[in-house]
Amino acid sequence: MPILNKTTLLRNAAAIAVATSAFCSYAHAERSRIFQVNEVGPLGETWVNAGLYSYHFQRGKDLNDKNFGIGVEYRYSTVAALAVGRYYNSNRRYSDYAAFLYQPFSIGGVRLGAMAGAFNGYPRGNGEWFLAALPAASIEYKRIGVNVFFVPNYKSVHGSLSFEFKVKVFD
Repeated sequence: MPILNKTTLLRNAAAIAVATSAFCSYAHAERSRIFQVNEVGPLGETWVNAGLYSYHFQRGKDLNDKNFGIGVEYRYSTVAALAVGRYYNSNRRYSDYAAFLYQPFSIGGVRLGAMAGAFNGYPRGNGEWFLAALPAASIEYKRIGVNVFFVPNYKSVHGSLSFEFKVKVFD
């Protein structure tokens, strides 16, 4: 796997941002039913989860795929939510998190956006708190849902596709 430097990462991020912007503009102009900019409106939903299942891209590293824990997500808007929780991470240590989920777009019934927040419990930084942002997708049906997070391989970060199954407990 090639090592990416900051210049390459910034160049790729800029290219993705331009392509996404062009696609969003085109899709919005065409008023596509598939791709949508979500309308902003108030909600008051509380969801709970039992942690994550992470499919790690580096399968030979003996990483923990079953990241059990407890988390609460409060979706206060059609496009935004706050989340806090604790789980047993991929390095077999406990991690805590506090995050903001922002999902202004949808494809079909899948919300798209990012999660940004503070995390701890990982070897990088000796378990101390650090900030991170991840692409995030969510799909919900009545009282059940799943959040999907993409974690890229980067330096000492082990990449994964992580699935957080959740249940709505309050409307």
